[in-house]
Amino acid sequence: MHMRSKAIVTVQGLTKIYDGKPVVDGISFDVREGEIFGILGPNGAGKTTTLEMLETLRPIDGGSAMLDGFDVSERPNAVKSLIGVQPQSPSFEEKTKLTELLEFFSAAYGEKVDAMSFLRDLQLEDKASSYVENLSGGQRQRFSIAAALVHGPKVFFLDEPTTGLDPQARRNLWELIQTVRGRGVTVIMTTHYMDEAELLCDRVAVMDGGKIIALDTPKNLIKSLLAKGFKKHQHVEQANLEDVFIDLTGKALRD
Repeated sequence: MHMRSKAIVTVQGLTKIYDGKPVVDGISFDVREGEIFGILGPNGAGKTTTLEMLETLRPIDGGSAMLDGFDVSERPNAVKSLIGVQPQSPSFEEKTKLTELLEFFSAAYGEKVDAMSFLRDLQLEDKASSYVENLSGGQRQRFSIAAALVHGPKVFFLDEPTTGLDPQARRNLWELIQTVRGRGVTVIMTTHYMDEAELLCDRVAVMDGGKIIALDTPKNLIKSLLAKGFKKHQHVEQANLEDVFIDLTGKALRD
């Protein structure tokens, strides 16, 4: 991802008001083509609402958002065809095979997809003839990402994608997000997990109380904290308990 690549998403003064209170309070940022951009913040910070406005799921109350040259408010249908959205709790038709579902989703966009090669990319090839209800949490999560990518979107939105997953499934999903970006897709994600943001994101916006309070690369944000004189009291280990767990139980997916 070149820092000089052009902005594919430009947000200016974006605002959402509920009951007279701004939940998203005039935020501005841009996301560059081919970037993994993270939005971090405590519950109620306005992260999901921001995503939902960009995804055309909620009306924008103030300011503007442009996605690949289209105004999100004025051209919602054009924007919908350019984005992939992975829902927080995906629901799919029951008793339908994975390959059939992928073919159905791509046809809905007027596309034709090689369902098997798609599933291979997502390490779900051996589940091609399974039904979604027979998948584990990690597999279901990966499949919902596949379903959101069949039409070849330019921008892919993930809202807290690894919540509730075990360490193997979590790390596997990280690799998958990097694979998605490797296909030239720009990724915008929210997360509660700082290790996830530090590993995956080229830049992060930290939100609190509906405002962006910091925006930079994870490295630069850490540097500026250290420059303030911040010190950790405890001795920093070279590995943590999750590394031990993965080392003992292996990286292979158990689902």
